[in-house]
Amino acid sequence: MNQSGSIVDAAQRYDIIEIINKGLAYAIIIAGLLSVVFIFIGGISFILSGGQEEKIKQAVSTIRYAIIGLIVTVLAVVIVATVGKALGLDIIRYINFSDIIQTVTTIGSTGGENSLD
Repeated sequence: MNQSGSIVDAAQRYDIIEIINKGLAYAIIIAGLLSVVFIFIGGISFILSGGQEEKIKQAVSTIRYAIIGLIVTVLAVVIVATVGKALGLDIIRYINFSDIIQTVTTIGSTGGENSLD
């Protein structure tokens, strides 16, 4: 019960616009990171294909779709920033990796302290 109380307390500290902004920012960052990871995975698969035609096609396909995903992610940032400015949301200020790490650390430490009580 104590842990759910802390979640409610944490939710009350943020207004709905800030929650939407942070959620969109985290989704965009995760999508971008996953695209980069899959580009590396496709590159490693291409290197390790050993000249086998099927493995080369699969690796090139992975790289192609990862690059398309990265382009869509960049376009999403531009579109969300444009629409956000029109609606009064400031999404770009939340796309800061150090702030995200700090938020995750804060959430982790808060959850850990309450679970010991």
